[in-house]
Amino acid sequence: MAETTAAWEPVPRSRTFELVLARIEEQILAGNLRVGDRLPPERELVDLLGVSRAAVREALRVLEAQGVLRSRVGTGPASGTVIAAMPSAGLTQLLRLHMALANFPLGDVVEARATLERSSARLAAERATEDDLAQMRDSLVRMDVAGLAREQFNDCDTDFHVAIAEAGGNRLMADMTIAVRSAVRHTLLTAFHKLSDWESVAARLRAEHHAIYNAIMERDAERAGDLVEAHIRGFHHDIVRMVLEAPEAGAS
Repeated sequence: MAETTAAWEPVPRSRTFELVLARIEEQILAGNLRVGDRLPPERELVDLLGVSRAAVREALRVLEAQGVLRSRVGTGPASGTVIAAMPSAGLTQLLRLHMALANFPLGDVVEARATLERSSARLAAERATEDDLAQMRDSLVRMDVAGLAREQFNDCDTDFHVAIAEAGGNRLMADMTIAVRSAVRHTLLTAFHKLSDWESVAARLRAEHHAIYNAIMERDAERAGDLVEAHIRGFHHDIVRMVLEAPEAGAS
């Protein structure tokens, strides 16, 4: 239990629903609520915080949508609103939506991806298990299928990069990788569909992915990191930016 104790206190009635969220967050940050703990029942929260039941319900709905809370129906000891044991999906969703709505410049996204995935590849080269390597190979095998639709190719591409991040053993980095990849999916597909020489681009991407996999399999962390960074920067510089900035030149 953390030494700092956050008390349940009534909140001002202005912006009530946001302030209820803040009170619950204080309990989590203070260590008074941990994974698997149940929140007090709605009626008790209403009394503790001095707010309406509607405000409490709205705050709980927001936290549940974020993946922080999970509701269990019933009357037994496992029922009620519980702090989620695996909030990764909620974090990924929030990051993905934030990136989409913030409209970051493509250059900023590329820089973040290159930095993040370079670290992930280095960790994967040091830590990847046989199961992790098998997951990467599966993505490559599916990507190597001749005549693969561009949407399917992009999904296999995403799976490969996510498999590397997960092999690194850093859950936060993996979640951030998933979020970033999901956020740029539409941009990548738009570029793919505007390419007139898609097959040559796909061949280039396949070759780069296989080289990254080989470096990870051979436990060469430095080479794996270099290859991933060059792959991300090169692809966006040579293909995505060129196509999106001059669509008439790359239109099929």
